[in-house]
Amino acid sequence: MRRFIVFVAAAVLFSSAALAQVSSKDFNDRYQLLVSKLGPSGVGIETLINRWEAAYPDDIEMLIAKFSFYFSKSQSSSVVVKDQDKYLGEKPVFSLKDSTGKAVNYFTESFYDDELFGQAQKALEKAIQLAPDRLDFRFMKTAAYVGYEKESPDMALSDLRSLIIYNETQHPSWVYAADGKVDEEFFVAAVQEYCYVFFKYATPGSYEAFRELSQTMLTYRPNDVLFLDNMGSYYLVVKKDNKQALKYYNKVLKIKPEDLTAIKNVVLMARSSGNVKLEKKYLPLLVKYTDSEGERMAAKARLEKL
Repeated sequence: MRRFIVFVAAAVLFSSAALAQVSSKDFNDRYQLLVSKLGPSGVGIETLINRWEAAYPDDIEMLIAKFSFYFSKSQSSSVVVKDQDKYLGEKPVFSLKDSTGKAVNYFTESFYDDELFGQAQKALEKAIQLAPDRLDFRFMKTAAYVGYEKESPDMALSDLRSLIIYNETQHPSWVYAADGKVDEEFFVAAVQEYCYVFFKYATPGSYEAFRELSQTMLTYRPNDVLFLDNMGSYYLVVKKDNKQALKYYNKVLKIKPEDLTAIKNVVLMARSSGNVKLEKKYLPLLVKYTDSEGERMAAKARLEKL
C-alpha cells in the first residue's frame, strides 16, 4: 500500500511538472485545433481550458476561450410560432395556413441559460480588465448582450453608452484583434452598426435603444450626419412625426447637401403624405446627387408628372 501511495504521489508531481512546462502558446494551439474540429464547446474543450487556466490564470487568450465556451454552451434554439410577419428583423423560416386560412409563421429563436451566460460574461469582463484598450473585447461583450436580451436590449444599450462616454472623454488608443489599431472612423462605424441592429429589430425597446444610442453620439458629435439621419428616421418611422423628422433631415442637408439618406427619406415622406410642394423641392436633389442612372431617370419622370 505504501508503495502505491508513493507511486500516485510521484505521478501527481510528474503531471504538475509536465503542466508547468506547457507554454500558453501550446495550450492555445491545442485549443484552436480542437475548436476547428469540434466547435467552441466541443467534447474535451472545457477540460483543456481548465488546465490552461490553472497554469495561466491571467492569460488573455484563455479568458476569451473560456468566454466562447460558456457563451456557446449557454445557447439553444427552437422553432417558435409568432403572430407577426417578422421577428427581430427576420422573416419566418416557414409559414403554414391554419383552418381559417390565416398564415401561421414559424421563427427560429435563440435562448440562453442564465448561469452559463453569466460565466461567459465574467470571463470576458476579466479579459477587459487586463486589456482595457482591446475594443474587440468590448464589442464582443455588447454583441453577447444583444443576443441575450433580444427585443429589450437594456444592458446592451447601457454598455454601449458607457463605452461611448469612455471613448469621448478618455480618448483611449483602441486596439482591435490584438495587433490592429483603430481610428475614430472605425469606432463611429461600429456604433452605427449597433444602431442598425436595434432599428432592424423593430420592437418598442429596440427603437428606443436606437434613439438613445444616436442621441448619445450626438451629445459629443452634434454635426455627425449618420446619427442626425438616425434621429430623422426615428421620428419618421417610429413616431410618424414628419415635421420633426424633416427638421433633422434639413440639418443633415445643411452639413452635407449630397446626403442621399436624408434626400430619399424626405422624398418618401412627401410622397406618402401627399405633400407635392415638398416632393418637388427635394426631387431635384435626388436627380443631382444619386449615383443610380435608373433612380435619376425615375426622379426626373416624377418631376415632370408633378
